[in-house]
Amino acid sequence: MTKRILVVDDEESLRELACSCLEDIGGWDVVMAESGGDGLQKASENALDAILLDVSMPDMDGFQCYEKLKANPATHAVPIVLLTAKVLPDDRTRFAQMDIAGVIAKPFDPVLICDQVSELLGWED
Repeated sequence: MTKRILVVDDEESLRELACSCLEDIGGWDVVMAESGGDGLQKASENALDAILLDVSMPDMDGFQCYEKLKANPATHAVPIVLLTAKVLPDDRTRFAQMDIAGVIAKPFDPVLICDQVSELLGWED
């Protein structure tokens, strides 16, 4: 069965690149969201196997979106992988306290992102 992944990122070029890689290389169905609010709506409307969530977004950042996803019974069990360009020591501590599958640094390698997602989520080929 094909996996369905929600990619939430406010940077259009990175969002489209991630989605293209996940679809073309990974063979997965991808749902795109351009903001935290859009991500919450699409997460509640789609049966998802995972969410790739950008940390730095305007209006509702990835941490706020994460909290709302975890608080919603319909989405609380969906594994979340954070996408972030900035990993400060305080962030590492915060990430360790969160119920996330892992972190992928931006800019990510388009050729490797599917392998990174599969490894973090324990998905076998």
